[in-house]
Amino acid sequence: MADEVGLDLVEISPDANPPVCKIMDFGKYKYEVAQKAREARQNQTHIVVKEVRLTPKIETHDYETKRAQVEKFLKGGDKVKVTMKFRGREQTRPELGYKMLLRLAEDVVEVAFIEFAPKQEGRNMTMVLGPTKKKTVAVAEQKAARKAKAEAAAETTE
Repeated sequence: MADEVGLDLVEISPDANPPVCKIMDFGKYKYEVAQKAREARQNQTHIVVKEVRLTPKIETHDYETKRAQVEKFLKGGDKVKVTMKFRGREQTRPELGYKMLLRLAEDVVEVAFIEFAPKQEGRNMTMVLGPTKKKTVAVAEQKAARKAKAEAAAETTE
């Protein structure tokens, strides 16, 4: 029957009693399976941990720049590891670094949550912030925003 139609006879379930076979175009079937696997790989998300380093004596403008950088990473769906470096006599006042890390967490509370609270490890104090949105949602929103921006730019040039 398969030869008459010009297709292949494919054994679907050889362990069944009786074995199950299907008449189909096997080359087309293999191609479709490969395409599905390729698309699944493209849609995978890789969570990246970005790192931002601070010191307790940071100026307000520098702090705002670092905060904006942390927000950008979080809006992109990545986790952020914030490291407070203590040098010299700064090591005797770790509470200043702790307060600064908590202040940063409060400033980005709408896009992040504290995954690991600030913890002192030798000369450094680290805290990990996780994004409130999943990476897939964040990437989709960024693509939509870029597309809308490109369309708006195309309309203004016409």
